[in-house]
Amino acid sequence: MQLDTVTLQILTAVILLMVSLSMPILMGKGVSRAARCMQASLLAEMLTWVLLISSSWLFDRVFSSLAIACGAISQWLMYLAVQGWVGKRQFGRLNLALMVLGPLGYAIGFSDYAFRVGWANFMVAGQMLIVAWATLYPRNQAQRGWRWLLGFALLMLALATLARGIVGGFFPDQYPSFRSPHPINLAWLIAVNVTVVLGTVAMMVAWREEVEQTLRDLAMKDPLTGLLNRRGFFDLGEAALARARRHSVPWVLMMLDLDHFKRVNDNHGHEVGDRALALFARLMAENQRAGDLAGRIGGEEFGVLLSHANPAAAIAFDERLRERLLTTSKAELGFELNFSAGLVQALADPENLQSVLQRADTALYRAKGAGRGQMVQG
Repeated sequence: MQLDTVTLQILTAVILLMVSLSMPILMGKGVSRAARCMQASLLAEMLTWVLLISSSWLFDRVFSSLAIACGAISQWLMYLAVQGWVGKRQFGRLNLALMVLGPLGYAIGFSDYAFRVGWANFMVAGQMLIVAWATLYPRNQAQRGWRWLLGFALLMLALATLARGIVGGFFPDQYPSFRSPHPINLAWLIAVNVTVVLGTVAMMVAWREEVEQTLRDLAMKDPLTGLLNRRGFFDLGEAALARARRHSVPWVLMMLDLDHFKRVNDNHGHEVGDRALALFARLMAENQRAGDLAGRIGGEEFGVLLSHANPAAAIAFDERLRERLLTTSKAELGFELNFSAGLVQALADPENLQSVLQRADTALYRAKGAGRGQMVQG
């Protein structure tokens, strides 16, 4: 079967058109920034092909330069989507620089066919390699299947694009135009179509996982403070205590309660009360270590599980948090906040989280009964 480059180009444009138009319909409104970047990336890639095909008949310099710009923007947007799903990635500034230099160099050097073809392909291939690297590395999370799928699809396309740049840049007589039936060009067009399909599948899976994680967060986190809610604190806390029992690791549990919180609501209003709760939660999160758990148990009552910690570490945590709360609440709310705390040590014994929490709660009420603004060890 004889492959026709023009047919492959039109097929690519049609597939991208259908995909870019269907994504917003399938995903609906209110999607995350990462998902919107994915949608915009597909739309920019579709415009790339529409402009490239159109440049064969009219306004070659303008349309083809715009096509290169759209292709570069598409890769940048895909990078942002990946970063939104898996966290901060490397080489972002380099990707941004290549996005600018690719179309700029192409437009300036348009009169030199070999230069413009080589330049454009090398620049976009560099972007693809950066996005592939960002997808696969660093592996700071469990390596999900969609990351392998998208990363290797982009790697395949980047290599095909580099080969196309070498042929067009150094052997222009063998590759005289965009529609040339050169084997490298045909292989590149096939790689583009395969990447569109695999990349779309991978990004849809990434979006689905994001939605599932959002639903889990809604079930496990307190919407006002962003900390774990009671259910989340108990679920993750029980798992933490189970690990502590297996490895004979000591933990410390603290119960904290904002002092005279009813007065805050009565004197300043519930909106200020919500700001006070959010401020306290923020300072708790800033002062805890990786592996610690903090949650809002109910109302103005909070719980903290400090991992691999003894009472001395909990006392230090209490002192840091109390000092920060006094100064920050005065600056941000206009009045000082303080809290009472109960502390117990959760050793590697059969005790469950509920019983440890009850002991900490008893210590907390002793602190409140002793005049508040202090911590009592149970």
